[in-house]
Amino acid sequence: MARYTAMWIDTHCHLDAPEFGADHALAISLREIAAARGVGRCVIPAVARFNFDTVRLLAHRLGDAYALGIHPLCVPKATEDDLTALDAVLTDHRDDPRLVAVGEIGLDFFVPELCTPEMRERQTAFYRAQLRLARKHGLPVIVHVRRSADLLLKHLRELPATGIAHAFNGSEQQAQAFIDLGFKLGFGGASTFEPARQLRRLAAALPLSALVMETDAPDIPPHWLYVTAAEREAGRAQGINSPAELPRIGAVVADLRGMPVEDLMVASTANALAALPRLGALA
Repeated sequence: MARYTAMWIDTHCHLDAPEFGADHALAISLREIAAARGVGRCVIPAVARFNFDTVRLLAHRLGDAYALGIHPLCVPKATEDDLTALDAVLTDHRDDPRLVAVGEIGLDFFVPELCTPEMRERQTAFYRAQLRLARKHGLPVIVHVRRSADLLLKHLRELPATGIAHAFNGSEQQAQAFIDLGFKLGFGGASTFEPARQLRRLAAALPLSALVMETDAPDIPPHWLYVTAAEREAGRAQGINSPAELPRIGAVVADLRGMPVEDLMVASTANALAALPRLGALA
């Protein structure tokens, strides 16, 4: 394991997002900066059928890894054919070492439009179908958890999987339940905000063996990039979150835990490799 420890792994970043440009030039530039800062590997998750090929090709171009899945925010427009297509592409690329997980999948009960009885049922159906695909293809999962931890856990107990609970922001009891099921918990930019007291307490108190680091770029910027609505109206540009911010985010989490940042880097990298075993072959 020693040869893998001297780097960070960003376990969740959407480098294909429109904020990085249609030609991915900005993503490539920022990825080079991240590499210079010690980010050795990134995981780029898909969100819907339309970007399955995009994330795969971008991961190969950047020397990174990818995951394939249908995000809960994309479920309203998704069809059963999309699940069939996901099964097919997982089959077609089963020998691709850069394909490391099924994701981003999960449940979102924060967005009002997704909280109607019909949409809750539809989200759940897509989530369970993708858990079955992960089991079929022998892959871990990357799950989206937003006001949905208890129900996510219920279905994971019925359809066991391991992987990463992305952008975890639940209770200590929910965190322990994910850990008990073999999951790692993703921490990123949200933990850099002082008002996020509960999240920062979790980042400080949870077992070190449970933590992986992520940016969710370009979303969830750390506090030094965040711009309020009033500041945007005054003409201040929103900073672009990217994997290049991960070492500084890691330094905040290490400080919360009272530990050397290098030790957090080593531990979180080992945890990422445990959660997503195929990453090890890419190091």
